[in-house]
Amino acid sequence: MGSIRILLVDDEEEFTAGLQSALMGKGYEVSLAANKSRAQDLSQREKPDLVILGTITPRGDAFHLHKWLRQSPDTCDVPLIVIDAAPADRKTKGWRWSEGMQLEADEYLSKPLTSDDLMPRIDGLIEEKTKTIKVLIVDDHAVVREGVRALLGLQDDIQVIGEAVDGQDAIEKVEKLAPNVVLMDIAMPVMNGLEATKQIMSKYPDTKILVLTQHDEPDNMYVARQIGAQGFIPKKAASSDLTSGIRAVDAGRYYPKSFAYVSANWEGGSGN
Repeated sequence: MGSIRILLVDDEEEFTAGLQSALMGKGYEVSLAANKSRAQDLSQREKPDLVILGTITPRGDAFHLHKWLRQSPDTCDVPLIVIDAAPADRKTKGWRWSEGMQLEADEYLSKPLTSDDLMPRIDGLIEEKTKTIKVLIVDDHAVVREGVRALLGLQDDIQVIGEAVDGQDAIEKVEKLAPNVVLMDIAMPVMNGLEATKQIMSKYPDTKILVLTQHDEPDNMYVARQIGAQGFIPKKAASSDLTSGIRAVDAGRYYPKSFAYVSANWEGGSGN
């Protein structure tokens, strides 16, 4: 990937000068905008990789720009850091309570803050945006593996680095290839997916397991979670949920969100 482009929107020159210098010192390309219209123009022309939306006047423009960025096709998925005014300045430049309740940013911070405060957050969001997720597909059916590979091949941030035909093969491939995410079937010869998941989690705890199976009964979901899987997707829903599931578990989140609830509240399928 080429240079990372950052759009910095703020009308306080001292703040923008310091932050721009720090960002450029790390190799980022930085464009400055001191008002809403200039920011909209730059975002359309330059298509930034990250937007830092600070304080601009009149009050309310920052909120409306934030909404515009989230609705624009060019920037709807771009990481966004919102920096609100200091508490003492909120009545003239800050976000109103009603606006804050509609916040759709990846980070929300308030002034005063320094470049040193911001840089770890900026670097983290950029790293997440530019990272390629390495995936190992584990399934004993070649047609399933081919279909999953074709689907994931359409994603810029996901790379299939290997395939395994059973649980034992999966363990060996994890050791050799070090994937970020393993797509794990349950019913396989030699070693099933649940046993393979247990062993992989024991030996390689940083690897994320996303179970992808036809056997989507709640008890399988419960067992998968108990032995360390991060997510559980029925194959019938794979086309719509698979990429979202991979990104979620790679980021350390459960998928779907109910996965954690089921495992925490399981009562042997009593339904109570």
